[in-house]
Amino acid sequence: MPENIAPQKLDVTIRINGKTYARKIEPRTLLVEFLREACDLTGTHVGCDTTYCGACTVLMNNLAVKSCTVFAVQADGADIITVEGLEKNGKLHPIQKAFGDSYGLQCGYCTPGLMLATHQLLAENPEPDEKQIRKAIAGNTCRCTGYVNVFKAIELAGRNMKGASVGD
Repeated sequence: MPENIAPQKLDVTIRINGKTYARKIEPRTLLVEFLREACDLTGTHVGCDTTYCGACTVLMNNLAVKSCTVFAVQADGADIITVEGLEKNGKLHPIQKAFGDSYGLQCGYCTPGLMLATHQLLAENPEPDEKQIRKAIAGNTCRCTGYVNVFKAIELAGRNMKGASVGD
């Protein structure tokens, strides 16, 4: 490719954790790169780049997606929630608190993705059984735990959120 040909940049505007981010990006920019590099939201982790691990899971228009397989231009106009967006005014979200209280984390690398997959699950089903929990987090891999405490954390979060708004 000739040196004088620069990659085309596109304008995108994405609402992330309640704040609007407008940036010029290359069309090939992944959503996870946009979050981490263009918006300095580093809670979303890059694990495998193949959708296997789920460390990059975020909520896009309230649906859990793996941000390593979504181009940022596909999220133009979308509403994104990252792990940073769960906490409100210095208060942990019940999901975040439950993961800590139940020791549902080890190194923490997979935890943001697990928390956002949990958020979608509990929004749809506040009292999931173990089979439903297993299915909901099947796309998130933790290499540190046996998942027992992750299941406990999700069950605890559901109990703690019962009667409260999931978005709180």
